[in-house]
Amino acid sequence: MKLGISSCLLGNNVRYNGGHTRDRYVTEQLGKFISWIPVCPEVECGLSVPREAMRLVGTAKEYRLVTIKTGIDHTKRMQSWSKKRLEQLATEELCGFVFKSKSPSSGMRGVKLYSPKGGQPSHNGIGMFAKAFMDRFPELPVEDEGRLHDAKIRENFIERVFCFSRWKQYTGKKISIQSLIQFHTDHKLMIMAHNPKALKELGALVASTTRQTLNRNSTIYIITFLEAMKLVATVKKNTNVLQHIMGYFKKLITKDEKRELVEVIENYHSGYVPLVVPLVLLQHYVRKYNVEYLKQQHYLHPHPKELMLRNHV
Repeated sequence: MKLGISSCLLGNNVRYNGGHTRDRYVTEQLGKFISWIPVCPEVECGLSVPREAMRLVGTAKEYRLVTIKTGIDHTKRMQSWSKKRLEQLATEELCGFVFKSKSPSSGMRGVKLYSPKGGQPSHNGIGMFAKAFMDRFPELPVEDEGRLHDAKIRENFIERVFCFSRWKQYTGKKISIQSLIQFHTDHKLMIMAHNPKALKELGALVASTTRQTLNRNSTIYIITFLEAMKLVATVKKNTNVLQHIMGYFKKLITKDEKRELVEVIENYHSGYVPLVVPLVLLQHYVRKYNVEYLKQQHYLHPHPKELMLRNHV
């Protein structure tokens, strides 16, 4: 699975000051499961290392990329390069991108934006390359390394990345109605944990899909699906899903097993144990009682367990 990434986060010395901002999480943990495609907009568009620092100047609707001391405008250079680079990246089959936070070229949100009239900057800017990337690939999961230090944001982003990777696996080079139905079926509980309302919407979309509407509906589906997945799976919504899963074992588990399962789910709901605890127990029952439908649910195994994304309370 391939993800794009700001090159400096991998430890490459491409920053304006000749240094890097290597991120240990993306290189040492996430990197075990990802093939990184590094991008440094400023170096790749022809600027040197080291170089004069730049900033965004203008309004939220229209701004330029300008050097801080000498006022050299690199906007056209960056835009021209970005257009070509994005077409190259389109061939890489990326499943997401990790941007360098606050960068005037790569920051995906909250970048300092200076008014031509002076005064204090706002934080409404988007890095010039980051904006072009998100406009070109609106369906791709994106995040910056700063926000990935938050456990819930990190889990949500990586979950979306693996979902998009599976979408590519399910649909292959040519999508079919069967593959669309299968993807939706296998992700039902996951959608329920993030956005129950979207589950009905997506289900109706799949049910109404014909050969004539397949291409259009599949595009609408994956964009709507990933948008729904942006909502954090809260304790309340996860508890609802856990209880829903428990319903599949009504006539299978013993009274003692049911009592234990109810207690573990309540402990999770109360914040005493992380989500991984009730999930491990449920996975045990899925295997023990061979519940085929649940075996296929990616909610129970959305990403490699080594990432330990569900281990936080």
